[in-house]
Amino acid sequence: MMIQGTVPRLFPGIAVSALLAGAASALVAAFGWHSVSPLLLAVLLGMALRAVVGARESLRPGVAFTVRPLLRGAVVLLGAQVTAAQVGTLGVAGLAVVAASLAASLWFTGRLGRALGVEPGLARLIGAGTSICGASAVLAVNSVTRAEEEDVAYAIACVTLCGTLSMLAYPLLAEALALNPHVFGLWAGASIHEVGQAVATAFQDGQEAGEIGTLAKLWRVMLLAPVVVTLGATLARRGGRGADGGPAPLPWFVAGFLGLIALNSAGLLPEAARHWAGQAAPFLLAMALGAMGLDADPSKLLARGPRPLLLGLGATLFLASFSLIGILCFA
Repeated sequence: MMIQGTVPRLFPGIAVSALLAGAASALVAAFGWHSVSPLLLAVLLGMALRAVVGARESLRPGVAFTVRPLLRGAVVLLGAQVTAAQVGTLGVAGLAVVAASLAASLWFTGRLGRALGVEPGLARLIGAGTSICGASAVLAVNSVTRAEEEDVAYAIACVTLCGTLSMLAYPLLAEALALNPHVFGLWAGASIHEVGQAVATAFQDGQEAGEIGTLAKLWRVMLLAPVVVTLGATLARRGGRGADGGPAPLPWFVAGFLGLIALNSAGLLPEAARHWAGQAAPFLLAMALGAMGLDADPSKLLARGPRPLLLGLGATLFLASFSLIGILCFA
């Protein structure tokens, strides 16, 4: 009975997300926009559709499902295209730069938040979403900080907006700075917020950049657990509100991604499975990004005033600059 009740609720949002992904792919093919990723176009189409028809309550369950589990399932499928030898291309220096950029971004966001007068709980959420993996990090960090619901909504909206702006700016900056695919992919994975946003942006510069960006982004996601554990312990020592000392969530899609890499590296994945995964993953990612566009609500940013938005933009610029300098100098 639960399944019978759930499927009808999910269907409208999933169907609209699929239509956005299909429309984005069709437009790219019809007009020969080979330099435009269908994933990026799906975001823009989703935002345009929301601007025209508004937020529809009937779409919310399916949109939430597409943005969360379906997106993560798509990331798992990307593992079918990667081997352990490719993981090694990040190198120790690449892994270190990504981790250092994350830590520096969290520190900077806290300092800038205090300077701007942003409430510490909201600043933590924006810092986590910017530094690690967008909305997933906001929700995970909130599991130990227990911020107000309005702060969670604001942080998610802010991080989504800043990540979308990054998707638009990075390809232009990469061309102006003459970045090679390895550097561009590592930069996108090290600094763009949501998993789907980072992957979509990285793949705009080709397969190599996309694979490097995916690996760098998933390395950031893997760092979510120690960040949440450390934050929970810190708040507990300070007597912070809501710190429960519980275990940090371990993203299941990271384990699935690594599992497929292991199978692929060992030659245990049939060619048909690899081909199917290679076809399905981009479309599912486009669906998820179309759903993100539908879910983006600028009014949530306006309701809390400009200072938290300035914090999100400042944190985004800092992470982009710090990570690119580190990659160019050390990776």
